[in-house]
Amino acid sequence: MIDPVQPGPSKRGERIAGGILLVSVLLLIVVLAGTFIKLPYAVERPGPVTDTLGSLDDGSDLVQVTGAKSYQTEGDLYFTTVRILGNPEEHINGWEWLIGHLDPDSTVLPEKDVFGEDRTEKEIEEMNTAMMQGSQDNSTAVGIRSTGTKVPQENLVARVGEDLPAEGKLKPEDVITSVDGTRIDRVSEIVSAISDREVGEKVRVGIRRDDRARTVTMTTEDIGGGRAGIGVGIEPKYDYPYEVSIDAGRVGGPSAGMMFALAVHDVLTPGALTKGKSIAGTGTINDSGDVGPIGGIHQKMVGARDADATWFLAPQDNCSSVVGAIPEGLNVVAVGTFDEALTAVKSIAKGDGADLPTCEK
Repeated sequence: MIDPVQPGPSKRGERIAGGILLVSVLLLIVVLAGTFIKLPYAVERPGPVTDTLGSLDDGSDLVQVTGAKSYQTEGDLYFTTVRILGNPEEHINGWEWLIGHLDPDSTVLPEKDVFGEDRTEKEIEEMNTAMMQGSQDNSTAVGIRSTGTKVPQENLVARVGEDLPAEGKLKPEDVITSVDGTRIDRVSEIVSAISDREVGEKVRVGIRRDDRARTVTMTTEDIGGGRAGIGVGIEPKYDYPYEVSIDAGRVGGPSAGMMFALAVHDVLTPGALTKGKSIAGTGTINDSGDVGPIGGIHQKMVGARDADATWFLAPQDNCSSVVGAIPEGLNVVAVGTFDEALTAVKSIAKGDGADLPTCEK
């Protein structure tokens, strides 16, 4: 009887070595593909938080007042941020995309949802800087007004859209004084007065140009979503009674507006608004004190929790994204205006926060 010939040790070793080599090559291909394949997505992660009542690296206060009495305070009023990985000029790679999906505290979004269409990194930075400046201007006005001091303002045409009703009829620097014969003092009220009609209806806008008053009549058009408009951007120009400066460092965007306004109120009024408690929050603010929604609410709540804040003020319009995403140990209060935010902080400071409105009730 002749035994069948079995592969010798050398052949078995060659097969094992070949298998290892094949797996190594495949792994190398996967690693290289994940590293060098770029994807048009951005990853939102929790960013740092900054105390609006705190100090800068040089020891100066983040909020400073010149020309009026200010007061020492304590506690924390944190504004929260989102760290964004990726931009239209530097896409994330496959591994960053995968890790973003696996991390429960991150959100992966198409770049266009984060940055808009066809914007360069420089344009994005300039836009965020402009929005931060506008946010600080509104916050200063709202904060000062909350103390009972008047802050006059003029509402200027900042931009006129092409091929829209205002083109050729309004110009940048025109001061809008009325809508349909009614004097209006706030930008938000002008926008509401114009849009509160059917598309195709006429609107009479009173303006001042070169110190001369005039009235311009236009027919509204659909500026998106069936909303009536004339195609202008309007910005307030404030006449502050004294100087308030806010230094947020390199942070951009408008989402810290509500927290800035609370800080301005605090330093202009005696006593500590928070009574030593740590409160975080986010939300835009307009010249009427309305609090608006922001992006990255989940990441901002996580950042607040990581900073040991136990309370968080969230815009009402973000409630659909808040429910089911609140980090353990964080109490979230829903606010729609500066006055509601101020009332919430005072209630939390007194230990009466349990009955404040939340996104669940």
